[in-house]
Amino acid sequence: MSWKDECGVFGVFQAPEAAQLCYLGLYALQHRGQESAGIVSFDREGQFYVVKETGLVSEIFNDNNLKYLAGESAIGHVRYSTSGGSTKFNIQPLYSKTSKGKIALAHNGNLTNAYYLYHQLKNEGAIFQSTSDSEIVLHLIARSRQEDVVEAVAESLRQIEGAYSMVILGEGYMLAARDPQGFRPLVLGLFEGAYVVASETCALDLIGADYVREIEAGEMVKIDASGIQSSRIFPNDLPQKKAYCVFEHIYFARPDSVVFGEHVHDVRKEFGRVLAREHPISADLVMAIPDSGNSAALGYAEESGIRFDFGMTRNHYVGRTFIQPSQNIRNFSVKVKLNPIKNVLKDRRVIVVDDSIVRGTTSRERVTAIRKAGAKEVHVRISCPPITDPCYFGIDTPQKDKLIGSSRNVEEIKNYIGADSLGFLSISGMLDAIKSIQPDHFCTGCFTGKYPIEVKDNGKFSIDQQDFNYYIA
Repeated sequence: MSWKDECGVFGVFQAPEAAQLCYLGLYALQHRGQESAGIVSFDREGQFYVVKETGLVSEIFNDNNLKYLAGESAIGHVRYSTSGGSTKFNIQPLYSKTSKGKIALAHNGNLTNAYYLYHQLKNEGAIFQSTSDSEIVLHLIARSRQEDVVEAVAESLRQIEGAYSMVILGEGYMLAARDPQGFRPLVLGLFEGAYVVASETCALDLIGADYVREIEAGEMVKIDASGIQSSRIFPNDLPQKKAYCVFEHIYFARPDSVVFGEHVHDVRKEFGRVLAREHPISADLVMAIPDSGNSAALGYAEESGIRFDFGMTRNHYVGRTFIQPSQNIRNFSVKVKLNPIKNVLKDRRVIVVDDSIVRGTTSRERVTAIRKAGAKEVHVRISCPPITDPCYFGIDTPQKDKLIGSSRNVEEIKNYIGADSLGFLSISGMLDAIKSIQPDHFCTGCFTGKYPIEVKDNGKFSIDQQDFNYYIA
């Protein structure tokens, strides 16, 4: 079992039709996880209500179960997992009755000391219901000797390492917390007087909430009937160096979101402009691999003066190729997801702009399809550097030996995918394109192998199924 998830979280406190708002928020965050989704709500009588299932948000929730989710506060979660972690026990939000009261938790990120903490808790008698590292936090909260729940949560968060943007719903309160490095985004909004927390601002936009601010790195916010209170998870420590995940801007976030204070679409366009300066080529048109390559391709076209056109059309009813859990499904999706527009490509020299190359198999399929459509030349431009190392903080990149950038140079990758030329955005060009954030405030471990915090056990947190004792309440 592998503990690595890229997800989306949403929470709303004391708003009429909280579950419906949560549903809409998760709908906007569907790109962050297509494997499962869940909502937990809380009413004024102290009751919690849970609906969670595998599948898409639109498939899981309906009028009947949204009505069942009573109350004016709710949190939700969309998830995808790596191979082996796809089980109903892992669907979030996780819910538990603890000595601190009833608690539901939704987590985006990956804990790098999960393996150690799991065995420590298990030796102390903890019984785990899932293979999710998020459950470790629930156990730590339950075992805390702090009587105040905020102090108990803070004490628990001080024991975990890695990436977390987290929303917790308790009996009459909601907490939102972000790790000290700020790996994953988390924002605060306001909807008709009710506070809202979301992974991305696009979820606020969909429900008509006003953006208030980011939850700061290392901050925990408590929202209850008296209002909002902010505290530091590590109150006595010096501010830790930020390590925002640059891959949020490269690929994962929606282009209409503001992430780490920057408009994603604008950042991706700037990636494309820099890419055009770093890797110019004579061609007839610039096209994108939709949808995550669209903004960078527009920037490349504007900077180069070469016209932009749509060379491929996307089937939007096929999941995002990068996050499909099965390699067989992934290969099938490449063929179904995108189809070349032949009259645009025939007899033309084409610059193809994509966001990344991970394994290389998808890029090779796409280059082959573009050639079969009649393109005379295919020049591939990638709006990030070569991915050479795995991510241990929540993005599902494979282990190093599965990454084409770890074992082949640019010329070898070009030959493998069948392109006439290939150019990657440089690390310095990528970081300089994000204007308002210092370059050293980003995590670039997947491009350099240098991580901002220690990765224990070489990132191997896999646990055998027999290690777990399942108990269903």
